Amino acid sequence: MNQLDLLKINVNEHTEKKNGLTYLSWAWAWTEVLKADPKANWRVELFDGNPLMPVGGTYMVWVTVFMFDKPMTCMLPVLDYRNKPIPTPNSFDVNTSIMRCLVKAIAMHGLGLYIYSGEDLPPDAEEPKEVMGDLMNKEHAPAYKKIADKHDIPAKKRPQPTEWDNSDASRQLFADGMIKYADICTTVDDLNSYWMNNQLQLESLKQTHTDLFKGVLEHFSTMKKTFTQGNANG
Repeated sequence: MNQLDLLKINVNEHTEKKNGLTYLSWAWAWTEVLKADPKANWRVELFDGNPLMPVGGTYMVWVTVFMFDKPMTCMLPVLDYRNKPIPTPNSFDVNTSIMRCLVKAIAMHGLGLYIYSGEDLPPDAEEPKEVMGDLMNKEHAPAYKKIADKHDIPAKKRPQPTEWDNSDASRQLFADGMIKYADICTTVDDLNSYWMNNQLQLESLKQTHTDLFKGVLEHFSTMKKTFTQGNANG
């Protein structure tokens, strides 16, 4: 089995809806991972020995999944039952976010990836079944938090996981996702928020894939000008 096979698996029967969102079972997902690659492994990224990375008074967790001799890293905010960032998370909150982030990192290898694009079925699936997507809202597509102009980017960089997938395919997927989900934004504040919550990847993208970064930046700049002009005319 390879990544193309994982992309074709219909995960709909293994999802659960909560508060209007659909979550994929991490236990089932990891079982499928081990079937596909018995050598697969995963880890929680640590920041000075802590699984939490502080971001603007809230926190994020990072998880790396190793499959097919390739690491894929994803991040996720620590959220409450309303899907709002928690300023003082407890151990249960952190554990829940880590396991959800694990599912997201697994999706980057192919399994259940389609639910993040809002599609109802994976490629080549036969029977239609409803699915909304794991944490499919504007805070997780790919994420949400602040900055849309390069002049606004702080000079001080936050800690970054040591393992980072800089493959062309992975970076293209990230850049395409940034542009695709920017259309969810309806205000300049939304654009700023979206950029900030993906700032680590964007800074890394700028260093490794300059053309992709410029494409994302130009799209955000164009949208920002449109919103600004619209407000001025209104």
